[in-house]
Order: sequence, then C-alpha cells, then structure tokens
Amino acid sequence: MSACVEETAFSKTKETTRIVIIGAGASGIAAATKLLEQGFKNVQLFEAEDRIGGRINTVPFANSFVDLGAQWCHGEEGNVVYETVKDLDVLDRTGDFAVYFVRSNKEILSDEQTKVLKEFKDEFEVKPDCEGSVGDALNESYWKEVGQKAFPDNRTIAKEALDCMKRHICSEDACDTVSELSPRNYLNFHQSGGDQNLSWRQKGFWKFLSILLNANEDQPGDQGVLKGHVHLNKRIAEINWSGSGETTLRCWNGQIVSADHVICTVSLGVLKEKHPKLFVPALPADKVRSITGLKLGTVNKFLLEFEVQPFPEEMRGIACLWLEEDLKELRGSKFFWLESICGFHRVDRQPLLLEGWIIGAHARYMETLSEEKVLEGLMWLFRKFLSFSVPYPKNLLRSQWHSNPNFRGSYSCYPTYADELRTGRTDLGSPLVHVSGRPRVQFAGEATSQTHFSTVHGATESGWREADRLIEFYKGRAEN
Repeated sequence: MSACVEETAFSKTKETTRIVIIGAGASGIAAATKLLEQGFKNVQLFEAEDRIGGRINTVPFANSFVDLGAQWCHGEEGNVVYETVKDLDVLDRTGDFAVYFVRSNKEILSDEQTKVLKEFKDEFEVKPDCEGSVGDALNESYWKEVGQKAFPDNRTIAKEALDCMKRHICSEDACDTVSELSPRNYLNFHQSGGDQNLSWRQKGFWKFLSILLNANEDQPGDQGVLKGHVHLNKRIAEINWSGSGETTLRCWNGQIVSADHVICTVSLGVLKEKHPKLFVPALPADKVRSITGLKLGTVNKFLLEFEVQPFPEEMRGIACLWLEEDLKELRGSKFFWLESICGFHRVDRQPLLLEGWIIGAHARYMETLSEEKVLEGLMWLFRKFLSFSVPYPKNLLRSQWHSNPNFRGSYSCYPTYADELRTGRTDLGSPLVHVSGRPRVQFAGEATSQTHFSTVHGATESGWREADRLIEFYKGRAEN
C-alpha cells in the first residue's frame, strides 16, 4: 500500500527531478552529458578534487602533455572511446614494442630469447576450466612452453624472466601478485579487437573527455557543457538514503544537498575505505561483499625528461630481470622498493621522455618518499642495469594514486578473494531502488563494468548505463 502511495506521490519529470552525480571522472561526465542531452535539467556533479577527469589526468609536462592516469586506448572494435575519436586522426598505433630484457648484471637476453618471451606473453590465456589463480596457470604454461625452449641450459635466467613477466602482468591487471589474481580477470573481460595500445597524438586522454564535454581541447579541465553543473572540492561525507523519499547528501564542509536520484561514481578504493560511514543506512550485504571481495590495485608511473634521449636509438624500452644474489642484497637496502619496477620505455611523440612503471605494495611505499629519494633510487637502478650512462633528468613527475584519499588506487581487478566470497561486479553495480522500482542510489565507474573493467571505455559505458536507467524510468512521464 505504501509503495503505491509513494509512487503516486512521486510526480517528478525530467525537467523537475534532481540528480546528483558524485564524482566527475569519465563515468560521471558520461552520465551527466547524456542526461543533459536527453532533456534532464537539474543535474549536478560533486567532485572531491579541484579538477574534473578522475583517473584521467592530463597535465602539462616537458613542453607538451602527459597522462598521469589512463594513457592508452585499448582496442578498436567495441571500444566506445575509439568509436568516439576514430575519424579525428588523434590516435597512433604503437607498432612493435621493442623491449630489451636486461639482467641486473647488465647482460641483455638474446633476440631469440626475447622473441620467445614476447610470443608467450602475447598468447598466454587462462582456460575456462582453470583452477587456482592466474599465477598457477602462468607457472604451469611457462615451464611447459617457454622455460626449456628459451633457456634449455639455464633455469636461473628462465626464472628471472618469469618473475619479470609476472610484474608486467601485475601492471596490466592492477594486482600485487599474480598469485592473488582470479582467472575471472581474463575470462570475464571482453578484449576489444585491434591495437591494444593506441596512443594519443596530442592532448592525451583529455582529448576524449573534451569531446564528451564539447570543451576546449587546448584547456584540460574546461567543463564545456557541464559548466555551472560541476562543484569542485566537494567531498561527500554521508549519503543518507533512509526512508522512502529523497536522498540527502552531506559534504565535508557541512553543506546539505537533497536529490531524487544519486549516481555514485567514486572509486572502489574509496568505497572500501568509506562505505561503513558514507552510507546511512548501511549498504545491503551483497553489495558490501562485492566491495570487500574486489580489489583496487596500485599501479604508478614515473615520467623523466632529459636534455637528450638517454636510450640508444634501437632501444625502445627495458624490462628488469633481477639476479637472485642482487635481489637478496636489494631487499636488505633502502632501495628495496625498486624490486617492483617493471621497466622503462620511451614515450610516443615525446623524444626526450622516459616512462617507468611500479606496482603493488612497493608502489604504495614509493608514494611516501620525497621526490629526491625517488630520483635517487631510479638513478641507482639505471646504473645497476645499463651499460651506458643515464644523466640526471631535467624533471621528474610521478603518480601517487593510492595515497590520494579520493582514489585509493589505480584500477580494479578480480582477486581470488572475490571467488571465495562468491561475489563480483554485478552486485557492485546494482542500484539501491525503492520498492516501486524508482532508482535512488546508483553506482557507476570502471569497477562496475562486467566486461570492460579497468578501462576508460568501461567507465564511460557504466556512466551511460546509469543515465539510460533514469532515461528509461522517466519515459512517458508528462512534462509539468
């Protein structure tokens, strides 16, 4: 009876309903721009940072722009990012990524060994009947297909290469170790066909957002059609969805906002840390289980600008292989965190830059160090691995995604813990609805995407998904 009364009393239309979107990253921007296009008038975005973009963060560096967050467009077929920009000539194909596998004694693996390793990495897949973790599957396949083939007389180097490959996979899938990664991370993800590392010719990933926003591509951060709808530096302290009427939001500065619909796009890391106090009443058990089970991993990058490119012309990048005795010594030193650096590579169209990657717990530790200490470690690493001298860079830029309270990580993955809890992304993305079916609190973001998680196109799709949910709900409702 009360549901019927409430539904009858709810007389809002697209023109009068109040929608608050928490977070102005790719998913929040996608949801907001689509709702405005469809005639919704009262759409407000509350963003905790002092900028829009979320984990897309294109910044000026070295007389150009670099991406501290999302960097590549992964695939062409079925990728909404690629579909949006494909006719604008703004993407470059990376071509063959010529990486040198370098040991900590400066020895470089042979071309044949490198070829075998690269082919294995490109072709490695997890079978549907896989039991255990991705690490288990990787170990079995590697020693069966590669270990003896590429290194018939040297199991020591074979193991170094395997450990290096594991770090690379962790950087792609945002896990601390491959032993914690569930096979679902491969089986549930739908890879878009085509080039997996399309790089932006200019303006970085901001180019994509500028199109969604109809904003100035030369001014990263321009709010475009969302001008007047975005409120920066507005971290939400509480989402009160008690009762059956409106939802009340309280900002950290005490401001109170009421809404008929809330779309929450905060990162999985923020949900993990804040959900017990953020939501009143507490979230349903199935959603809490998904927040607990899924993981937002840490992947950070270093960007170094030099007077002259330090890598030889033929060297596109390096991957680090640690000798056991060197690794043991490293772990007892102040540079222990360098173990989780995957390697360094040149940056497309930026000939004076090198970019490096670091994963997991050591990435989180690196975030706590001063820039001076980070640079000291990186220079030590170059001297340890390279037979040629790398000069001190003119500038260093690094990402710090975990220590930022508005992110607490980089992108999501399925750990085996999610398997143990029998949970996944469907529960994370399901809305909190009134018994009448009216969406009250909705959830978007890359972690809610069932098939394109950990990508910008997945985040964008999730924003459109939640916008479509409201568009469908308001179909047929007469204008006032």
